[in-house]
Amino acid sequence: MQTAPDKKIRQLFEKARGEIRRGPQPVYIVPMMARLAGKNGEETPFPGEGWIFEPKLDGERCVAFRKGGAVRLISRSRKNLNSNYPELVSALQNQPAGDFIVDGEIAALEGGLPSFEKLQPRMQIRDPLEALNTGIDVFYYLFDLLYLEGSDLTGLELIYRKRMLEYVMSYTDPIRYTAHKEEGGREFFKEACSGGWEGIIAKRAASRYVQKRSRDWLKFKCLNEQEFVICGFTGPGGARKGFFGALLLGYYRGGSLVYAGRVGTGFNEYMLKSLGERLSRLERKTSPVNENLPEGAALRNVHWVDPELVCQAAFSQWTKDGVLRQPRFKGLRRDKRPSEVVRERGTG
Repeated sequence: MQTAPDKKIRQLFEKARGEIRRGPQPVYIVPMMARLAGKNGEETPFPGEGWIFEPKLDGERCVAFRKGGAVRLISRSRKNLNSNYPELVSALQNQPAGDFIVDGEIAALEGGLPSFEKLQPRMQIRDPLEALNTGIDVFYYLFDLLYLEGSDLTGLELIYRKRMLEYVMSYTDPIRYTAHKEEGGREFFKEACSGGWEGIIAKRAASRYVQKRSRDWLKFKCLNEQEFVICGFTGPGGARKGFFGALLLGYYRGGSLVYAGRVGTGFNEYMLKSLGERLSRLERKTSPVNENLPEGAALRNVHWVDPELVCQAAFSQWTKDGVLRQPRFKGLRRDKRPSEVVRERGTG
């Protein structure tokens, strides 16, 4: 078990000087988010000195709060995840540190790599016993320490927060530390892509933790991928009788829902059934889409739904008409409100 040497922690606190604030543990923290670095990491200059590089994990973002032995797992959209991941609650309750707030990503592995598709059943099940009985193991990859024993660490430089995180927590499964590199960002990105990872996150080593999206954190993706609002679906065909054929996707621009195309691949039997049942309850007669909607035969056999569900989809590129080319469904997201879903663009 890796516990925190008191002397080492004191040294880190001393180096931080006045950047650590004493105070009560906050009830909620808005997760700090990264900006997309560009359309293609291979064409985007990588930050150099003064930055660290972490793998981008394909899972569910989670900020964990422990106070007086009680643990709360909170998603990006402020949902309590305790029932979905009871083994993580137990693991955090057994940590040697006292009161703390940590930030990280919950992931399920497929072939040694984080798989958002494999995590789907755990994300949708809210009964603790049923969640454990799925047989899907999950891991909590920690990458930031925000609060410890009465001290707010968000004003501390990231590199110090990471060092303290490494010392104060015990890293035995299902709790894992997210290691980083301090140089060679481009090479690390190439390794990540060739190894089948989603991408990497570049973070300014001196950055403070801010509760918003920041250019101090940049994400480099191996593939084009983002969230979309589900606007409708087509009727089933072929082997999909009783479920649905494809999903119609969109995103918001200035308050208007913009059509982004349809996706008809990437569904397993579980998702076809569970999502089909949810879509049937959201059906409506009129289209919720305001812009870029196709006409005529393209809308034949379409069923519109209230735009309440958000999904993740990968794709090769955007066409000149503003629709997705070769999209593939990856799973539902519950950590982002539909109104927050916009077309992702690079930082420029």
